[in-house]
Amino acid sequence: MFDHPRTLPAQPGVGYKPQHFQQIMSDPSPVQWLEIHAENYMGQGGRPLAQLRALAERFPISVHGVGLSIGGPQPLDLDHLARLKTLVDWLNPASFSEHLAWSTHDAHFFNDLLPLPYTADTLTRVCTHIDQVQTTLGRQMLLENPSSYLAFAESTWSEPDFLREIVRRTGCGLLLDINNVFVSAVNLSFAPERYIDIFALDAVGEIHLGGHDQDADDHGAPLLIDSHGKPVADPVWALLDYALARSGPKPILIEWDTDVPEWPELRTEAARAAHALVPA
Repeated sequence: MFDHPRTLPAQPGVGYKPQHFQQIMSDPSPVQWLEIHAENYMGQGGRPLAQLRALAERFPISVHGVGLSIGGPQPLDLDHLARLKTLVDWLNPASFSEHLAWSTHDAHFFNDLLPLPYTADTLTRVCTHIDQVQTTLGRQMLLENPSSYLAFAESTWSEPDFLREIVRRTGCGLLLDINNVFVSAVNLSFAPERYIDIFALDAVGEIHLGGHDQDADDHGAPLLIDSHGKPVADPVWALLDYALARSGPKPILIEWDTDVPEWPELRTEAARAAHALVPA
């Protein structure tokens, strides 16, 4: 149906927002690809799907899921997975990704992506769910590292090692969210560069950048919140440079999901990502 290759270029992309449709269609530079949230396009028709079809004729599309609850204790929602498969089958996106997190319990859906303890039991459950998703969709998925606000005492794996083992067992790829690494590093007091050093960069199919808010915990210590509502912070750009120096060029997405700016500001962030991809 579409004539562009089904891969993401190692160039900047942006998270698509409907208010930017006309400007993207008339002025795509420097954006090379777009990402959508799967759950916004699981309906049967109307303007959202018509616009998505038009965009997919011009741009590679990455589909980013937020509702599968890959890390949840209960089985995957088969109705949700079936709707996702319908979307993926007709859109044939260049990439599909989800989060290392959980967001459902019984019949309840939580707006937040909740963290997991990194244990043998969690590893088995996450791998089982990823195998089910990849088999159902007939394609590899990417798994995103979370932003963390606390550490679980029962964890027996570091997060990078846990993700590496998931890749080994399932054959999935990874989505490296640089802002999440920085947020977690500040909140949990570790060096973000060390995290990058031991991350499975060879498995990374996509990099995300986003903004965060600054707060303080009950003891007055810095607390960062992954809000996707501001420009990318300078230390996050620096951490991106550090990662790219070790991984080589990767597709880079600018995420901006709250307080979404006008198109020129989002395009400027994408242009800065394009500059980061040029070797010094």
